[in-house]
Amino acid sequence: MSTLEKQLLAAPRKSRYILTVTAVVLVLFVWSLTTVSFQDMDQSGARIALNIFKGLLQPDLGLLFNFTAQGVLYLLVQTVAIAFLGTLVGSVLAVPLAFLAASNIVPKPVSWLTRLLLITIRTIPALVYGLMFIRVTGPGPFAGVLTLGLVSIGMLAKLFVDAIEELDTRVLESMTSIGCTTFEKIRFGIVPQLLSMFSSVMIYRFDMNMREASILGLVGAGGIGAPLIFAMRSYKWSEVGSLLIGLVVLILIIEWVSNQLRSKLVKG
Repeated sequence: MSTLEKQLLAAPRKSRYILTVTAVVLVLFVWSLTTVSFQDMDQSGARIALNIFKGLLQPDLGLLFNFTAQGVLYLLVQTVAIAFLGTLVGSVLAVPLAFLAASNIVPKPVSWLTRLLLITIRTIPALVYGLMFIRVTGPGPFAGVLTLGLVSIGMLAKLFVDAIEELDTRVLESMTSIGCTTFEKIRFGIVPQLLSMFSSVMIYRFDMNMREASILGLVGAGGIGAPLIFAMRSYKWSEVGSLLIGLVVLILIIEWVSNQLRSKLVKG
């Protein structure tokens, strides 16, 4: 008998653990099926689904290749601008908050209070922020930028904190021994090490904000979401198809570009 076979035989049996986990998963799956209901599905619902599919196959080419302010291209550019500016605002504000939340940089009470603030920011959904900012600034792209900027702070700061706390503390200790201030340690000892990681996280957040910007348009925060919901409410399925095709193509392009940039940043 080989050494590997002896190790396998000597390994503890986990059949009871596997059966328990399987039973729990099956119970949760069956319980979740109780929320599935087909009562509201009728012939009109099936017809609408078929019309949406036809709209994708027969899009409104006049809208798709319209280069005015009502065209798909302009709406997509506006959506990208909202996502980009929102990511930029969130990133700029997340960096100082991340350093204030890092327990290896600042005292524990300051770190704890900053983390509590970040948790509070992450708790509120983007649509709620969008509705709040629309009441303040009025409907339009500016409300979308503010919403995405505030939503981005929570996630970016959390990932920034994780990267900061995983740094080699010997660098900080050596800078402390020569009398460097906290700002000097951050500026010259930490930021150069974290720049590529921060950039990678920001690109990933921009990718997410593209989808968020599309959804925020539904509540009047600019972008392609509002024309999409208006076209669906008016049963203009060819326009819906044009808007969805443009949105899918744009997100695929941004997904590919962001993956390439993040892989280069991480690998150096």
